[in-house]
Amino acid sequence: MTAAPTQPAADSAVRIARIEIHPRPDQPDPLAQGALGEVRQICPAVQGVRSSRVYLVEAPLDDPAIQAVARELLADPVTQQAVIGAAEVGPQTVLIEVHYQPGVMDPVAQSTRQALIEMLPHLAAASVEVRTGFRYDFDLADPAQAAALKPEICAFAERALANTVIQDIYAQPFHPETFPRGSTYAPQVRQVALRELDDAALTKMSREAHLFLSLEEMQAIQTYFRGVGRDPTDIELETLAQTWSEHCVHKTLKSTVSYRGESATFHPEGKPGHTVNADGSVTIQNLLKSTVAAATHQLMEDDTSGVRGWCISVFKDNAGIVRLDDTDAVCIKVETHNHPSAIEPYGGSATGIGGCIRDVMGTGLAARPIANTDVFCVAPADASELPKGVIHPRRILQQVVAGVRDYGNRMGIPTVNGAVYFHRDFLGNPLVFCGCIGLIPLDKCFGQVQPGDHIIALGGATGRDGIHGATFSSAELTDTHADEFSHAVQIGNAITQKKTLDVI
Repeated sequence: MTAAPTQPAADSAVRIARIEIHPRPDQPDPLAQGALGEVRQICPAVQGVRSSRVYLVEAPLDDPAIQAVARELLADPVTQQAVIGAAEVGPQTVLIEVHYQPGVMDPVAQSTRQALIEMLPHLAAASVEVRTGFRYDFDLADPAQAAALKPEICAFAERALANTVIQDIYAQPFHPETFPRGSTYAPQVRQVALRELDDAALTKMSREAHLFLSLEEMQAIQTYFRGVGRDPTDIELETLAQTWSEHCVHKTLKSTVSYRGESATFHPEGKPGHTVNADGSVTIQNLLKSTVAAATHQLMEDDTSGVRGWCISVFKDNAGIVRLDDTDAVCIKVETHNHPSAIEPYGGSATGIGGCIRDVMGTGLAARPIANTDVFCVAPADASELPKGVIHPRRILQQVVAGVRDYGNRMGIPTVNGAVYFHRDFLGNPLVFCGCIGLIPLDKCFGQVQPGDHIIALGGATGRDGIHGATFSSAELTDTHADEFSHAVQIGNAITQKKTLDVI
């Protein structure tokens, strides 16, 4: 039994306390073990690595209260030990710290902040802020080696321990006096003047505003608003761009595709949507409709088991529903998260699986997720020469596996199977394919919206992440994408989604 938490003095000033949580010497350190195996490939002289979690707590807490928070909230007394401030850095040690950039959502910090407020309920919520990071200590034989190898270890950290799209790297303990604050924003409705733009200006606007619409799509928007006699608002234009994005409308999958090769023999003449040309090539009208949708509808036509039969709901709700037995059905949703995972593989894959879980939860009158699945296609791990701006495929694979695994584990949903495929064509843009399977009673597969129904939005607050996440799917990745689209990658929040699942 722990003692009652120490209450801070009434006149305690708001300050930022730094608390490090280290594994005890006799306990395993998985983060350090992984880093040691990788860093020795470029710096064999590194003898050992130690890791710790760093908490920066801004609150009106005196020293005894900070000690209580570290001891009773942040550290597991069996396996961990807390250090207030920063543990000493030896002369033979190179220190690296990784912290989220200002404005990037940090789910661990959010959970810690909420737990701190519950632990000390007299604290005003507005006076408490938490940031988190990781500390790595790389031990070498002597100080001379530490000084000589520090640049190489810093370069390793940038490549293997952090993602500079969303994180900053420090070579000393990070302990700021204050946290950066966002500026106040006054909401306003803005009109976007596009009715009089020529084609070149429309194309420029689409690219620079990160709409990623084709000229024909921009012209269609222009024609509509000319007809109604006004320019669109910014939110109207953004809504159209999102709705018409690859992520939401699947323009490539709905396009006409022509190809030749060995697989062309699998498409006989007369198959709906398929044309075998004189030169042996095959043309498919609407790839999605002629393949996935056609196969599904064929199954439904062949099904004689009942009015709704085997396929309960397809191409209608957030996820598909197929019959399991006389009382329950299976709900299935899969999607790709390729562009985000190319920039920030952990967050990209985590929000990929999170989106599938969300859609299973939002199907019918709410299905219960029970299992996750994934397929990852990446370049070979021995790739040596990388194009500018490309993350090494070894790190991409490690991080996308971790993103799906961690998100599911935090929600109590196991990843039950998966696959990995290696090919050099995935060097610039990996394929990250996630899926979730749920259960739903047959009598809960459909809802009906009525006039006067209330709409309730459930979820967590976001940071600056995820802006243009949908339209970004239509962008072409280049060597500048990591800098230009860092805001487009979401940071997953599995704990909040677990709370939402429990509610519904």
